[in-house]
Amino acid sequence: MTLSADLLLHAYANGVFPMAESRDDPEVFWVDPKRRGILPLDGFRISRSLAKRLRRDDYSISVNRDFARVVQGCADREETWINGEIFDRYQELHHDGFAHSLEVWMDDALVGGVYGVSLGSAFFGESMFSRRRDASKIALAYLVDRLNAGGYILCDTQFITPHLASLGGREISRAAYRRRLAEALDQPGDFISPALPSPQVLLQRRTQTS
Repeated sequence: MTLSADLLLHAYANGVFPMAESRDDPEVFWVDPKRRGILPLDGFRISRSLAKRLRRDDYSISVNRDFARVVQGCADREETWINGEIFDRYQELHHDGFAHSLEVWMDDALVGGVYGVSLGSAFFGESMFSRRRDASKIALAYLVDRLNAGGYILCDTQFITPHLASLGGREISRAAYRRRLAEALDQPGDFISPALPSPQVLLQRRTQTS
C-alpha cells in the first residue's frame, strides 16, 4: 500500500493507524484495535521516584528540535513497525505541521523522546524511546503537561504496555474511543505555543490536577 500524508490524516480521523511487519517489509497495513490504549491527561501518575528524578534537572527538553532523530530512535530496536515508507510519510506530516516530537537531552546527547500526530485536540502518540534510565518517563511527563496546557482532551497510545499502565494508561472499547475521538476532533489543540515549564512548575501542575 502506498501511503500519503492526506491518507494518514484521514485514517487517524477515523480511528485507524498504520504499521509494518518490520523495518524491511515494504507493506503497510491498517490497525483498528477492539481495545484502545489511552493516557488520561488528568490521570498521569508521577511516582515519588519519578518526581525525584525530574527534580534533579540534569536534562533539557526541546520540542520539534530533531523530529527525524526521534523517529529513528524509536525504530532503533530489534523489532520495529517503522519501515521506510512510514518514516518518510511522518516526515511529511511533521513538515506540514501535523506531527510533533518532544526530545530529552543529557550532556548534549539525545537520550529519549516521543513523537505523534496532532489533529484538533487529539494527540496520537506513535512511539517513544529511551537511551538513559527514565528518559521516556521524563518525555511523557513533559508531553502530558504540554497537552494539558495546549487544550488537548485525548492522548491516544494505541495499545497499553506495562510501562504505560504504570503511568496511568488504560484501555477503553473501540466505541468509547471513537466517541472521545469525535469530541476531540471538534475542538482545537495547540502543541506549539505552550512554554516548557521548569521541573518545579511541572510537578506543581501535576499536584493541582491529580
